[in-house]
Order: sequence, then structure tokens, then C-alpha cells
Amino acid sequence: MSGINIPEQLFYTESHEWVQIDGEIVTIGITDYAQSELGDVVFVEVPDVGEAVKREESFGTIEAVKTVEDLLSPATGEVVEANESLGDHPELMNKDPYGAGWIIRIRAEDPGELDELLNASEYRDLLGEK
Repeated sequence: MSGINIPEQLFYTESHEWVQIDGEIVTIGITDYAQSELGDVVFVEVPDVGEAVKREESFGTIEAVKTVEDLLSPATGEVVEANESLGDHPELMNKDPYGAGWIIRIRAEDPGELDELLNASEYRDLLGEK
């Protein structure tokens, strides 16, 4: 998978979300691989602050020119922040998936759930199987 950016400091899901862990706060976005497969992102639906999300369940959708996909939460918790910029600028997910294109931040109820995430090397291996 040459040309795909996979930052070492992040964690990953098999459904191609990236996860940054800062104590009990978890920031979630889609990976560079995911945005490249989706194509131009035109709309993102995310939960409101205060809503509950459950591990491995949909917390929103991402609509691209080619398709609509569910976004899956890597952990159970409460949404503490949503990226308001994506409403007017969904293309941030294509331009800067690991920065300005983040989607939500949650307060994880059970940090142990995050132990099952893939590290960068494991995520590279997953992509190599595609």
C-alpha cells in the first residue's frame, strides 16, 4: 500500500477508523486508506454532543460520490465533541484525515475496549491482505 499515510502514534480499527487516545478521551476519524477508497467526501452525519455510542456500532455515516458508509465506534462512551467544520467542509476528511478531518471525540467508558485496536504495523498488515 504505497502512498498511504499510516501515522505510528495512532491506533486503527478493521473498519478503517483511526483512534487517538488521550487518557479517557478518544478522538476518531477515518484513515487515509478509507478516504482514498471512498473518493470525494460530500457529507458526514455525526452524533450530537452528549449522545452515547457503542463499540462496533454505527455512530454516523459518511457519504462520498461513490457510496455511503457507516462509521463504527472503536469504544463505548459519550460524545464530548463533534467536528463542526465537517458540516460545511466535508472535504477536510480527504485533505487532512488525521488532522482537520477528525470526526468526534468520546469519553470512553471502558478503556480496556481500546486494547483490541490495531497498531500501525498491524494495520499495515491488514491493508496488505486487501
